[in-house]
Amino acid sequence: MPLIPHSLLFRVTFPCRYVKNIPSDEGDRLLDLSEACRIESLAAMDERRSFADLRLAWNDFGLGVQLEVRGKDQEPQGSAARLRSSDGLTLWIDTRDARTSHRASRYCHQFYFLPTGGGPDGDEPVFSQTKIHRALQDAPLAAAAEVPFRCERIKNGYILEAFLPAGVLNGFDPEQNPRLGFFYVVRDAEPGEQFLSLNADFPYGEDPSLWSVLELVH
Repeated sequence: MPLIPHSLLFRVTFPCRYVKNIPSDEGDRLLDLSEACRIESLAAMDERRSFADLRLAWNDFGLGVQLEVRGKDQEPQGSAARLRSSDGLTLWIDTRDARTSHRASRYCHQFYFLPTGGGPDGDEPVFSQTKIHRALQDAPLAAAAEVPFRCERIKNGYILEAFLPAGVLNGFDPEQNPRLGFFYVVRDAEPGEQFLSLNADFPYGEDPSLWSVLELVH
């Protein structure tokens, strides 16, 4: 693997497709996003393996998030008390895509989606939003009840689906600001970690200037 990741040498803009009828209140699936909504990982550029399929979509009501993880032999591991060390997805969103600062603003959000670790028995999915380290200003924190969230266990993995309503995305305004800053990492006790681009050698969790661009397109 190169000392300087290839993904650091340029900034990628990822299209985020418009999907009108999400979230769904019918059937078992909250989103069921198509392949057109897939966010391609840049892991292969730096000789890293991809094991997770992330798909994003938007409409005027908010942002849909779908993650599928395969290749597991064990049940996912997680705890609502240990978000950063649990299996699942961490997603960062900047509704203003202000890449001039190395510190987060009130428009920057950090969301956790875990397949397990919640509820009385610790076996229910977990959604949580936390403050970003060293932020200049903190985004308002969303309550779990505000975010529709489901997890389905499948053979050798799981599927997470969530819908982030516009009300929990401070500054979300697709018409005036169709370009969002974003980054993600998927953690798993078996295959390891999958990053959108940069790896754990970089402070992506607190520096929005390292994030990529998510462009809301029709």
